Amino acid sequence: MKIFIAPLKFSNKTLFSDVLSNLKKNPGFESEEIFLDIKINDFYSHQRKQYYSTGIIEKAIELTDIYDGKILILTEVDLYVPVLTFVFGEAQLGGKHSIVSICRLHEEFYSGQSNYKMLLERTLKEIYHELGHNFGLRHCNDWDCVMHSSNGIEEVDIKGNYYCSDCIKSIN
Repeated sequence: MKIFIAPLKFSNKTLFSDVLSNLKKNPGFESEEIFLDIKINDFYSHQRKQYYSTGIIEKAIELTDIYDGKILILTEVDLYVPVLTFVFGEAQLGGKHSIVSICRLHEEFYSGQSNYKMLLERTLKEIYHELGHNFGLRHCNDWDCVMHSSNGIEEVDIKGNYYCSDCIKSIN
């Protein structure tokens, strides 16, 4: 499966490189960097001081017909959907597009302490989670599965790093 990763308002080159190399370690995943001409500020809410993730995905859909594979947008901005305070990411269920924000995955967001290893692990969990939705997976009840829903950073840290055996069987 080809996964095209598009950095959007994303400056952490080390993290981006580590994400690409980690995805390539998984059998069946091939990752490649692409650039999308999205004016992300068009999706900024001054009231919320966040970016509307669904709008960003909708714009990406317009720009990515030529790509045969999944499109993952990786950003550093804080994301929201109207019914939630924030989201770590969003994806089209059974579709092609997803977005993950690392804004709230940084440990310094919570404790003031930097922890790169934790940031990478959290980022990969949320990438696999959103890609899982692209593969048709819904939230899983198994806490050891990356598809377990995460409403806060503690739940991201508790859940597993990859898909459980039931979810792997269900990937379409």
